[in-house]
Amino acid sequence: MRERIPPRYVTRRWAARCLVVVVVAALFSPTVVAAVTPPDRPALERGTIERPANGTTVIAVQGFKVGNQTREKKPARLVGVGPNGSVEWVYENDDEWIPWYYDVDPLANGRLLITGVHPNETVVTVWDPETGETAWTERFDFHDTHDVDLINGDQLLVANMRNYDETTGNNNDRILVYDRSAGEVVWEWRFRTHGYNASGGGSYTGDWTHVNDVDRVGPGEYLVSNRNFDEVVVVNRSTGNVTMRLGEDGDHDVMHEQHNPQLLRGENGMPTMLVADSENDRVVEYARTNGTWTRTWTLGSIDSLDWPRDADRLPNGNTLVTDSLNHRVVEVTAEGEVVWEFYAPWGTYEAERMQLGDEPGGPTIREQNATGVYNVSGSAGLTPGTGDSQTFSQWVDSTTAGTPLAGPGSRFAARWSHITPWVRPVWLGSWAFAAAAAGVALLLGWGTVEVVIHRRALGRRMRNAVAGVRGTAD
Repeated sequence: MRERIPPRYVTRRWAARCLVVVVVAALFSPTVVAAVTPPDRPALERGTIERPANGTTVIAVQGFKVGNQTREKKPARLVGVGPNGSVEWVYENDDEWIPWYYDVDPLANGRLLITGVHPNETVVTVWDPETGETAWTERFDFHDTHDVDLINGDQLLVANMRNYDETTGNNNDRILVYDRSAGEVVWEWRFRTHGYNASGGGSYTGDWTHVNDVDRVGPGEYLVSNRNFDEVVVVNRSTGNVTMRLGEDGDHDVMHEQHNPQLLRGENGMPTMLVADSENDRVVEYARTNGTWTRTWTLGSIDSLDWPRDADRLPNGNTLVTDSLNHRVVEVTAEGEVVWEFYAPWGTYEAERMQLGDEPGGPTIREQNATGVYNVSGSAGLTPGTGDSQTFSQWVDSTTAGTPLAGPGSRFAARWSHITPWVRPVWLGSWAFAAAAAGVALLLGWGTVEVVIHRRALGRRMRNAVAGVRGTAD
């Protein structure tokens, strides 16, 4: 006999269902509104300009392309920005579609050395902003490359990542020197032959080291950023030895998956490392005395920076910071005050002052008597997270601060802020995306509850269906 359910219970159940429907509709409504009113192409905008920059700032915008997302929404491009925040030029290489841009280096002749990536191909271009002409292009069958520097006149210093050889079972992540005149690699240094454990870093068969930066810092001395091992090292070209090391795999208090370090020399030649500490949402500076590194400066937190990937000390003592997932570049004082700011979606990667050359350097924080911890202040706040308005992740972090949930809340906020921008449509805001995610979670939970409540009836239907199929087969 069919089980009878009390009418009052049925009424309550349907009331609960109606409530869930209303809540889900409310959670999805911001997404619906945003979807039917999509914005124009992401705008290039000046932010705070307290004083003009000393020359043109060139910004490499990584962009993002996956599936059916188009470059129009998350464009990869280079932008030349004047001292007062006016756009002087935009480079998108109309002759060749490049879905990702990374390193850009000003050359002494006024041209730019540009590193771009196709799927499974690295394209290195020298381009002249004044004439708009391409001087030359080199192509490498490298899956992914974030940094290429021009050294010794006509040689290219390359950080070669994601270089697993399926035939030999070896990961050949390396730094190398390619001679353009000879058309061949004339020197290389592989991580696996210099003491790096296959179980460390990232996946050995995939993105093992993610070596994202290499710079010549002296005769035969190369500064290397080994992101997935949380370390920066100096490699001697002649001996192959590591002569200096900051950080170690898994020590995230020092730095966590950093980008684009800069080696400075302080008073009496003191080695000083300025690093974009990306996963920790900050910029840090370390000074080395008697073989020990001491952190002398911390700039920013999740409340003011979102995955910074470049920090360069300028001759005036300020620091030029590329705040990647806030899609901007800021020049800040040693105390964190914004004096120059420009927004360039989508996913700024690196910035340089063209007239100063590639990473000119300047006084260390100790030389400026400004050691300490500072947040970034004075932003125009043109996107949530850079001014007074908070993103969802910042709200989670600030709300859980000082509570037993502070640790998990901070970790969740950091992961959310670093991952969701890559999957969130550009027309959908942080809070609207969070609401939609909550709506999906509520629907899944509701569906699970309905399955549990009706498990007996569902079981009977499944058994009857199976019996019917068997009967037909017989």
